[in-house]
Amino acid sequence: MLHHASFGVSNIEKSYTFYDAVLLPLGYSRVWEDLTPGDADQAVGYGPPGSGDKFAIKLRAGAASSAGPGHHLAFAAPSRKAVKLFHLAALAHGGIDNGAPGLRPHYGPDYYAAFVIDPDGNHIEAVCKSAAR
Repeated sequence: MLHHASFGVSNIEKSYTFYDAVLLPLGYSRVWEDLTPGDADQAVGYGPPGSGDKFAIKLRAGAASSAGPGHHLAFAAPSRKAVKLFHLAALAHGGIDNGAPGLRPHYGPDYYAAFVIDPDGNHIEAVCKSAAR
């Protein structure tokens, strides 16, 4: 249904450092970037290597803020280990824990997820719905 999503961020360097780290264990990397120093429209796009972006961050200095309560974005993870690595990377790069890695049986029998808040206050999640091996 969705082609891509984006977040406005207040500090592009801090945000791309965060997202480079948290998306890598999920199999996503930068697929494009527009990082001209001093440009007010700097941005970075992420997706599976060799594809177009599925998620982007865009500098909105002075105006960036999270979308508000109830809003979050969930990234697909290839394994439960990737969910754990996502969570560890987020905490190491300025994210706030909002739910440690673990099963969430109220969402489904194999719903394994971790929840964090990024440096701009956006609520993000990594989720794997595969049974444990």
